[in-house]
Amino acid sequence: MLDHELVRRRLGRQPHLPLPDAGLRPAAVLLPLFRQGGEDMVLFTRRTETLNHHRGEISFPGGAWHAGDAGMAATALRETEEEMGIAAADVRMLGRLDDCISIHGYHVAPFVGTFPYPYRYTVNSDEIAEVIELPLQRLRDPAIYHEEDWRHKGRTYPVGFYTVDRHQIWGLTAEILRQFLQRVFPA
Repeated sequence: MLDHELVRRRLGRQPHLPLPDAGLRPAAVLLPLFRQGGEDMVLFTRRTETLNHHRGEISFPGGAWHAGDAGMAATALRETEEEMGIAAADVRMLGRLDDCISIHGYHVAPFVGTFPYPYRYTVNSDEIAEVIELPLQRLRDPAIYHEEDWRHKGRTYPVGFYTVDRHQIWGLTAEILRQFLQRVFPA
């Protein structure tokens, strides 16, 4: 079983690496952890096909910062509540990962938190097509991860992919997941 205090310590060992403000739109996501039947799990969502960005992709709950948000952690919690119905008061924040840049022009602040399970989700069906709960132990298997070189705006970037059963987690979500796994489970 994953010790949440150990996660907090390992994430806090080094401060998150902020990125310089490049005029990108601020956003935040939550990497949500929970225990189901004694097994540590990670919550993902599959976005609907009707959204403007990342249609049908697997992601963490999150979205753009709003002027009323008290900070980026508040953005991640607000978005998680809007998308999944997980109340901010029910999430115990464990730490923050390094900022990331989305190809859609977002400066993303990723946070890690845990919530009690079972939990009665209230899924926003306009944004979320599927709730995906995957065992953390399976996500740690190096055999399910690979990278590909992709070209975007004239430059080549490595893009990570996790394949678990019928689920393919890639791009920014895979980058955040990989960073979490490397920090919490160092080689």
